[in-house]
Amino acid sequence: MLVNFVYCHPVGHAVEAVQYCLGYKLADPTRRVGLVLKANTAVDLARWCPHVDDLYTVDVDVFGQPTDDVLAHVPADWDWVVDDPRGHQPFQRDFFPGLAGYYDIAAAHFRTTGEHLVVGAPRPSYRAGNRLDLALPDDATAWAEELLPGDRTTIAVMPGGSGPRWRYPSLDSWLRVLRALADRWPDARFVLVGKLADDGRTSTTFTRDEFDAMARAVPDAVGAVDVPLARQLAAVQRCGVFLAPHTGFAFACMAVGTPWLAIAGNDWAEYYFNPGVPFYSVLPDLERFPCYVMLGNNPEPVQDDGPRSPSMSAERIDGDLDEIVRGAEWLLGGQADFDTAMRDHFARLEPLFAGRTDAMFSVDNLHLRYL
Repeated sequence: MLVNFVYCHPVGHAVEAVQYCLGYKLADPTRRVGLVLKANTAVDLARWCPHVDDLYTVDVDVFGQPTDDVLAHVPADWDWVVDDPRGHQPFQRDFFPGLAGYYDIAAAHFRTTGEHLVVGAPRPSYRAGNRLDLALPDDATAWAEELLPGDRTTIAVMPGGSGPRWRYPSLDSWLRVLRALADRWPDARFVLVGKLADDGRTSTTFTRDEFDAMARAVPDAVGAVDVPLARQLAAVQRCGVFLAPHTGFAFACMAVGTPWLAIAGNDWAEYYFNPGVPFYSVLPDLERFPCYVMLGNNPEPVQDDGPRSPSMSAERIDGDLDEIVRGAEWLLGGQADFDTAMRDHFARLEPLFAGRTDAMFSVDNLHLRYL
């Protein structure tokens, strides 16, 4: 079978894809599972998944029309083909015309003895709710062991993702967060994670000077900036917690077993949860700091050392600073578990949606039992 999972390029969507491949593989281990990903996403993730048998990449601009031969190198004949459902949702197709064009070409290209459906259809068989564990290369884990020797409190921090800089906290806000954590754990080691070089896939929209300032704010800082993805994930794997705003990179961090402490906000509530890996989302006050408004509906920025997303503003970060520290205490304390994390998270999240549980979603619908 083929999982045809072409969407936008951020890392998190590649994690979603390999998670779905795992569900199809475990439902029938005799299957050979192929995967199509966008060429400029984190395709390496699929190579670290033994349950993905064949990997294909396609060059698609979601805002431009793909060429008719975009799938020429991908075999056409399969028993089953399942698409990313977003490629068939009218509002996604309107927003991303290149995505619509790609899935129209795919509909004509693939031939099946079963059916051509979408992920989540009743067929073919699928087993939901599986823990995803990336098998990182040995050289990456060896590098991380040398970078982060010993067993001590270690906190990974990614200050922002690949979105515009105004969508993430200011440098001053991050300095206050880091100092609060360092005051709580004076002997902690901090690992700064990011990617300054733009290789056409993704980059962190923070500057080298900002990373340097954050390193100076804590007694012990180690850099994992601009190193290959495997090394970054191997470094995070040796940390007790990964602290970041909403970013798809955090999905990959959970897939190496590291709990995510999310400074939640912007477009989406957290929707990827890896069974067995706890997490804590510091949720914003939506009345004071509007967010979760989906594609194309960004609230007006506030002034905070330049324009700033309201949910990432200094006022919001300062108001939630104690909760950020408490979330880190829970995740680092050794007692955190996945079930408690899910129950607590959705007990706090559901009121923010004013009972609109139909507007809430998660990969594999893991959230439904907790509503």
